[in-house]
Amino acid sequence: MDWAGLLRRSFALDVFGCGSCGGSRRVVASLTAPGGVRALLEHLGLPTLPGRRAPARGPPQNAWC
Repeated sequence: MDWAGLLRRSFALDVFGCGSCGGSRRVVASLTAPGGVRALLEHLGLPTLPGRRAPARGPPQNAWC
């Protein structure tokens, strides 16, 4: 079963249905090569590097002290 079918079956969520107009969407392309993904992100003006991770927290017991 494909990912859209699994989401529909598990969460009753139709990922190919538009919430605004009720129309249907379709997959135009699937990018997997890092060079292609980077080129597309640069073309769209989106960041190509991953975001910074937040520092680790201490144990929850220390939060109430």
